Amino acid sequence: MPPKNTRSGASSPDSDYHRRKSSSNRHTLHVPATPSQLRESHVPASRTPSPEATMKRGYYDGAAEGSYSSPKTSPRTSPQNDLDPTFDDDGIHLKLDQASIHSNDDIAPAETIDGILEVDVESTLRSRLLSHKNWDQASGCGSEHCNHGTFSPRPGTVRSYGSISSDVSHEGFGGRYPGGLGTASGEPADVTHALLGDTVADGVLGGGRGKKMSTTRYLAKRHGIKSEKRMYLAYYIPIFNWIRQYKWAYFRGDLVAALTMASFYIPMALSYASNLGHVPAINGLYSFVVNPLIYAILGTCPLMVVGPEAAGSLLTGEVVRENIKKGTTDDGDGTRNAEIAGIVTCMAGGMIFAAGLFRLGFLDSVLSRPFLRGFISAIGVVIFVDQLIPEMGLARLASEAGEVSHGSCVDKIVFIFGHIKQANGLTCAVSFGAFAIIMALRETKKRLQPRYPSVAYVPDRFIVVVLSAIFAWRFRWDLHGVGVLGEVKASGKLFAIHFPFQTSHLKYASDAFNTAIIIALLGFFESSVAAKGLGSGDPKKEGITDVTLSANRELIALGTANITGGLFMALPAFGGYGRSKVNASTGGTTPMSSIFLSLITLLCIFFLLPYMYYLPKGVLSAMISVVAYSLVEEAPGDIRFFWRIRGWSELILMFVIFATTIFWDLKKGIAVGIGLSILRLIRHSTRPRIQILGRVPGTTDKFANAELDPDRLEFIEGCLIVKIPEPLTFANTGELKNRLKRLEYHGTGAAHPALPRVRKEEHNKNIIFDVHGVTSLDGAGAQVLSEIVESYRARNVRVFFCRVPGEQSDVWRLFEASGIMEACGGRRHFVASVEEALRMTELESLTEIFRDELPEGSMAAGR
Repeated sequence: MPPKNTRSGASSPDSDYHRRKSSSNRHTLHVPATPSQLRESHVPASRTPSPEATMKRGYYDGAAEGSYSSPKTSPRTSPQNDLDPTFDDDGIHLKLDQASIHSNDDIAPAETIDGILEVDVESTLRSRLLSHKNWDQASGCGSEHCNHGTFSPRPGTVRSYGSISSDVSHEGFGGRYPGGLGTASGEPADVTHALLGDTVADGVLGGGRGKKMSTTRYLAKRHGIKSEKRMYLAYYIPIFNWIRQYKWAYFRGDLVAALTMASFYIPMALSYASNLGHVPAINGLYSFVVNPLIYAILGTCPLMVVGPEAAGSLLTGEVVRENIKKGTTDDGDGTRNAEIAGIVTCMAGGMIFAAGLFRLGFLDSVLSRPFLRGFISAIGVVIFVDQLIPEMGLARLASEAGEVSHGSCVDKIVFIFGHIKQANGLTCAVSFGAFAIIMALRETKKRLQPRYPSVAYVPDRFIVVVLSAIFAWRFRWDLHGVGVLGEVKASGKLFAIHFPFQTSHLKYASDAFNTAIIIALLGFFESSVAAKGLGSGDPKKEGITDVTLSANRELIALGTANITGGLFMALPAFGGYGRSKVNASTGGTTPMSSIFLSLITLLCIFFLLPYMYYLPKGVLSAMISVVAYSLVEEAPGDIRFFWRIRGWSELILMFVIFATTIFWDLKKGIAVGIGLSILRLIRHSTRPRIQILGRVPGTTDKFANAELDPDRLEFIEGCLIVKIPEPLTFANTGELKNRLKRLEYHGTGAAHPALPRVRKEEHNKNIIFDVHGVTSLDGAGAQVLSEIVESYRARNVRVFFCRVPGEQSDVWRLFEASGIMEACGGRRHFVASVEEALRMTELESLTEIFRDELPEGSMAAGR
């Protein structure tokens, strides 16, 4: 038996060395073979704390305000020897390890519990871990600058940890108001701020003082920001921000971009309205007057241009068609059809506006990329087939056979092949010729643009439209069976306001509601993609600054624009990525380009409509067919990508949505797609992604997922190391017990539960939970975790938790309040790393063995 040490005396290095050498192999299993030389290589100044002294400050001491205070000095702690076990009658005693975040005198009293004090880590081991670039890799995190888990947040410092003359500074950190918040980070200052938010409570009502002051007001006053109301006004109405930055140097680029977009998209708006929306053509132009203007005032993406889209126009036309089919309106009743379109637009805008008020901007993440690609590709095919009917001059025959006009895509294909002999030859030549010319010019511009960027300014579609109208007028194509646009005029006065929710219009609301939801989802997602792709503009170009993208404010801007557009019976309008890229590439710098586009469209409505009389409908259909082709052309790339990565579930989802939309209809396709996407999302969120860890050979502090490379990693006898890499909530803890049971029985989560137990029970005597990734925990998750721990303790299984977030976190609070900490055996079972937890398992095993043997030895000595 080794000699007993005094608790206050200092032992020599030689005696320490021989004592450690004489200890059992199990006791030194995790000690590194080569101690660190950090102590010798870094000699800090007397005023600078050493790395160990820095660690001794305790991350859980006095952290209410983010400070790190030194623990109380223990008179019995020996500075020369940190790992000296002493053997008494009541068990093994270890020196306190003050470098451990859990082992200062405040949280580990001198009195022992069951014969064990706190687990001790040698100073050389601590130095090696601190100096190693992967010192925080105990669970395979792998990040040198990992900022979550037990050691989060890092101490504020301008130099690396343990460097000479390192100073702690919080200047420039900002920080929350230290007295106005509760224990939880981000908790509002009072009920008023919680219910109304800082904008209303501070900016409108004037805010509070003292302890009622919000963090926003505290930081504004601290950093000399005087006008808080103007700050909020410029944030929520961005025109007050960017209009002050506007320069005459931006004027030319914005005007040229607006003219270019007008030449492209004014004919497109006419096509969308007459061919897809089944409303008067002028209502498509209204969307380019109202919506870009309002978005320029409220939008957060300076370069994004809002206007009607093919998908939204087609869905609006579906509602009009359904009402025509029911007999509530007539195909020639432009005013009534425009009112129905206004109802759809207003409803879609109202839904988006409400989503912005309730801060639902995260919903754009619900629609997965495969879902959108499948649905958008199907829309492209539907539009392409739909436009073949007017391009071939079969529109009148299709309207007479009403079931074809309102049928599925397959029905229309059958109709086209059945009546192909009745097609008008001149109409086919004009339409398909225009399509071929536009596609050829499009490809030519794409090839020339890298060498000649100015090619982007050429309004090829505008030229085709103008030339076709001139030819139709000169050669009187309308007398030879070619359909022309005719007189473009408003039903009544220009920009007449029709309140869409009159009592007489309620009969249209039921059909419009479901479609409005789909339009709102698709429109917001398309706008979100455009906003994220464009950002705040090119940082290399001069332009508007300090405009922060916000999904919720985007919802407010788009909702307001569509509600207003609905009053004028405009088509639904959202941000388009292609249109916005044209704006950016042709000189657009600020939202003023959208305002110019609105003014140009307004001038067109008042002065240029009579010149559009001879515009061939087949040419407008050909322009829409080009858009439909662009919707489909990206699908092969996505299919190849998912095929290459073996994303079978994504491919199946894409195919199911595509087939449902083609063979059934648009509404059924999107309903199936949203349902499948939500089911995949729920399945993903409710499945806990726990892992069983194994130790990397040749190391003591590196652990990795054992299921990825089981033959290479080492397993610790009698221990099951489980990593939980995600927050625990009510959603993903339901299956946690079953998943843990699979790990206990099979050593893997991939085995079917029908397999009998193959992992021996003695290998599960110690359960170590690495909760490095559990950055949040709710009450339901804490309850399930508590039940799991209690069931382990009932089977005499030791439970340890490592890398738990700090005492100021809600996770730590719930561990204490739910009884998990007490059930495990107190704070000594909450350690800083997996390696330290393994030491604890060995020490507790040695303690049990010593207790079992001590009475026999004492009795033998007595005899």
